[in-house]
Amino acid sequence: MKNSVFINGIGAVTAQGIWRSELLNEAEELCQAINYAQQPAYKELIPPAMIRRMSRGIKMGIYAAQQALDEAQVSLPDAIITGTGLGCSEDSEKFLRNILDNDEEFLTPTSFIQSTHNTVAAQIALRLQCKGYNFTYVNRSISFESALLDALLQLQQAEENQLLVGGVDEVSDHTYRLLQLVEEIKASDTKETVKTSITPGVNYGEGATFFSLDTQRSASTYAKLVDVTIQHRLGDSGLSTFIRDFLTANALHASDVDTLLLGYNGDLQEDSYYATVEEILPHASPLYYKHLSGQYDSCSAFGLAVAASILRNQRVPNSLHWRENHAVQQPQTILVYNQLKGKDHALILIQAC
Repeated sequence: MKNSVFINGIGAVTAQGIWRSELLNEAEELCQAINYAQQPAYKELIPPAMIRRMSRGIKMGIYAAQQALDEAQVSLPDAIITGTGLGCSEDSEKFLRNILDNDEEFLTPTSFIQSTHNTVAAQIALRLQCKGYNFTYVNRSISFESALLDALLQLQQAEENQLLVGGVDEVSDHTYRLLQLVEEIKASDTKETVKTSITPGVNYGEGATFFSLDTQRSASTYAKLVDVTIQHRLGDSGLSTFIRDFLTANALHASDVDTLLLGYNGDLQEDSYYATVEEILPHASPLYYKHLSGQYDSCSAFGLAVAASILRNQRVPNSLHWRENHAVQQPQTILVYNQLKGKDHALILIQAC
């Protein structure tokens, strides 16, 4: 028999600030092309000499991870699993720039050492002295879901009992300018929200969101993590089959899902997939979240945090409603759906407990 898996702690550094009980009520809708995370005071967790050498991604990851562990009252997890789309791109750019500026001579190694994608997970492990399983998934928009699937399988099969899993990505200047050139990110002078978007691209963001997962419930439990699935490509009618097969595998019918958390991001072509999911599950209340976080490869981690918060509080904040007057009372089952440009479809199913 598979073990049940519970979300017992959440930590995050986002464009709305750090994770807190009133975050979704105080959140403001993003309208800038580039949205940096609000940085907390790191000196309580990281020595000042180290802070100066760390990129935002590393600092955000350390802070969010510790916040999740503290809430779950876990001092040392059995394993650390992260997902990131672009890794520590700020340090990567810094190292490459130094190569050009110094004619490939007299290079300091710090930026290179910290530019690898698994740096965040490694830094968290070093700080906690966690010598267990440590793995980082780099699969673009399904990086976090890949990490979450790994964690879920390990906990269900009793290979581990307490896991720290999260997603982190940072904004770096050169990378976002390149993405603007190919119109994946809106022009810098654009002022559009997800709902008012009419120009190409998305409002870009950054952040780190971590979860303390456990096979045992606790006083801090948010929700039960039921299942995760990912699919790289789907045919023209494959989305309906993908969702229904996933629900069937978990002994659920379409009518059992009372709430959808969809990855609407303002890209008109991409958003058509979310509208299709609404048609497939017409009885579910549609919500959205990327208007609060911005679009980045691992932002679905923030989406899962939002869904878990809804289930624990048994209330849907007004800031999440995709449509007016379409909110379910006392939500019990939430399906989180995300995709990127018609590929890398991901479903996360959680339930109240």
